[in-house]
Amino acid sequence: MSDGTRPCASPDRLEVVTAPDEPEDRPPYVPDPRRWRVLGVLSLALFMALIDVSIVNVALPSIRDGLDASESDLQWVLSGYALTFGVILVAAGRAGDIFGRGALFLAGVVVFTGSSVWAGVASDPLWLNVARAFEGVGSGLISPQVVGMIQQYFRGAERGRAFGIFGSVVGASVAVGPVLGGLLIHFFGVQNGWRWVFFVNIPFGVLTVVMALVWFPRPLWIRHRGQAATARSRGRDLDPVGSVLLGLAVLAILLPFMESGQSPLVWIALPAGLGLVAVWLGWERWYLRRGHSPMVDLRIFRYASFSNGTLLIGLYFLGITSIWVLVALYFQEGLGHSALAAGIIGLPSAILSGLSALIAGRLVAHWGRALVIAGMWVVLAGLAASMLVVILHSRGLASEWWWFATLSLIGIGQGAVISPNQALTLSEVPLAYAGSSGGVMQTIQRIGTSMGIAIITAITFAVLADAGWSAAFTVGFAVIGVIVVLALIVGYVDLHARRGGPVL
Repeated sequence: MSDGTRPCASPDRLEVVTAPDEPEDRPPYVPDPRRWRVLGVLSLALFMALIDVSIVNVALPSIRDGLDASESDLQWVLSGYALTFGVILVAAGRAGDIFGRGALFLAGVVVFTGSSVWAGVASDPLWLNVARAFEGVGSGLISPQVVGMIQQYFRGAERGRAFGIFGSVVGASVAVGPVLGGLLIHFFGVQNGWRWVFFVNIPFGVLTVVMALVWFPRPLWIRHRGQAATARSRGRDLDPVGSVLLGLAVLAILLPFMESGQSPLVWIALPAGLGLVAVWLGWERWYLRRGHSPMVDLRIFRYASFSNGTLLIGLYFLGITSIWVLVALYFQEGLGHSALAAGIIGLPSAILSGLSALIAGRLVAHWGRALVIAGMWVVLAGLAASMLVVILHSRGLASEWWWFATLSLIGIGQGAVISPNQALTLSEVPLAYAGSSGGVMQTIQRIGTSMGIAIITAITFAVLADAGWSAAFTVGFAVIGVIVVLALIVGYVDLHARRGGPVL
């Protein structure tokens, strides 16, 4: 956490940027002895929420057979969760900043666990999708509190290590999810196996709640009830108008990319969403001028670390998340392998991504943005090597199983990008906005993911219509590479801006 200043273009000058909720005379940071136990609880909840995403992808055929679900129903199993998750992120982060991150975290875990039970007992696709939408709400409550509480409980090099553990949990959940889903469906059968994919969240959720009640400090709304009037006098309100405006804007922007195959009319929502973003920006500025504390204090974008890091990760997710969509399509439809084989080919990459994130968390305090840049170069090398394997395979000169090595390169690079970037991007953001700023980052990632998958798969299928799978896959990976290069350029810009300034 910075002291309320940020480095400008010249490292010899500092510009003061004071957040309205961050007093300049705040007491010095004293490490909380409970911080590693708190991180353990956060990691367990994060693992539960993320494994639910990867495990459901495997369960879609079982859901189709067990509930006689249509393709549209299956699409909404994924889209309903993603939409509610994206819409609530920033508002949930700001609510945690105000009312206590522990309280909102617990609420999210309870909502997520209860919705998992609801999904598991659903009698038809409609009720399953309603339950999935509430799961998205629960996950949207959890995620920004995890980021905010890491910001709250850790500083300096320890924060980098904490975000490294965060990244390793992400990698482990991606690796374990498909395998666990396959085992559950194999053991309980196709008709009912999908139900256990949701029931498996219950022990994680219950254990998380118990551990949080034992190890967390009491939530802010319990511990500081007497300070409510003081908080109101400082303008720390939830900004309900801003929350609604941004939520509607994110919904309108995401919807066309998730439902692009349903009707061309859905694209009308995109300009409407961009217009709502403009209205929201105007509202937040007006709200701040009136002396209130807005949902997102737009002054946080004056920190080069935050604005550059958010742009970098938005571009990175615009490209990188399509890798596994294309791999699954090419491996199954292009090469005729099973879904299990398509999942196994990415397993070493996911494991190495988690290990890489753990190591990168220890190095980021020393290497800073250079570490993220190095990670993106490794990702680009993995993309190029993967394209080479496809070209050689099409000529009978290589096996597709060489992808174990090339995709592993991508995993190693990715572990050095996402978590270190999170630590660097949030390093100067005032603690009072840790949750909402983390929510902004994750919302940008969600929008980048949805846009990227829609755009890159469309390009891939357009090439496939005139050429074979090898050419389509190669073009798709080339587009991903171009987008990663754009993110890399932003990384170099931020590296230059940070010269002479603090790393974390």
